[in-house]
Amino acid sequence: MGPAPGRDRRRRGLLPTRALVLPTCEHGGEQLADRAPGPTEAAVKGVEQVTTESRNKESSFEGYPLTRAEYISAMVHLYRGEQHRAQVWRTRLDTTTNWAVLSIGALLSFAFTNHMGDVVLVLGMYMIFTMLVFESRRFRFYDVWRNRVRRIEENFYVPILRRDLSSPVENWGFYVAEDLLNPSYKITFLMAMKARMVNNYLPLFLVLLGAWFFCFFREVPMGSGQLKGFKMISIPHWIPVGGVCVLYGFLGYVTFFVKRSLRPEEVYFGSRSIDSIDDVG
Repeated sequence: MGPAPGRDRRRRGLLPTRALVLPTCEHGGEQLADRAPGPTEAAVKGVEQVTTESRNKESSFEGYPLTRAEYISAMVHLYRGEQHRAQVWRTRLDTTTNWAVLSIGALLSFAFTNHMGDVVLVLGMYMIFTMLVFESRRFRFYDVWRNRVRRIEENFYVPILRRDLSSPVENWGFYVAEDLLNPSYKITFLMAMKARMVNNYLPLFLVLLGAWFFCFFREVPMGSGQLKGFKMISIPHWIPVGGVCVLYGFLGYVTFFVKRSLRPEEVYFGSRSIDSIDDVG
């Protein structure tokens, strides 16, 4: 014998099993008994509380302390970004140097096979000097990013690798933060020119000078006061000679009399100073 139709419907959830009867007060209204909040009400209150706490934290973010993991993650991303910027400007420096080397090769090839080689070499000297000016400007931009990278490496990664979590420079983060807020050049234009001159362009200018002397004495016979090449274009010989003297006089001044950077960490003229890690600028 099968179950009753009504019981089967209650089992399937189609009919209520029992009517909910609430006690009534004297005036005929329903009286709800005091009871603990149900699961739904507790969940709603929990969500509201979490939302309120999140809004309070967001409003007071400046006073919210960073965890160690958040600090390390931020420093890693900052270091990667500054390293990428420095690498981009370093590539631009190498591009200018490569063009200077190729240009000198073309100039020498033309100068030794043409009777106006002295004219070409003088113009070539000033062309290479123009490239040096461009590269010095780029080097100042590169130095900005390099300075930040070196500060992070010396004061963040070095303590980690040494297992000594005290930074060599106290409050180094404030220097980096100030540089991020107010970026500025760390070396002058002449300092940058001296750096590129000593490291790259000095041999190039010496080669051009030696080639010019060779063409000069080849084109000027003994007892003659006129260069053949410049005679063809009606220019006195003292003009190119004066131009060469002025150019190399200025390069000599930059090489021997311009001061190096006062900060040992920014010296690009040899081996790095061991005291640079303690310099605070």
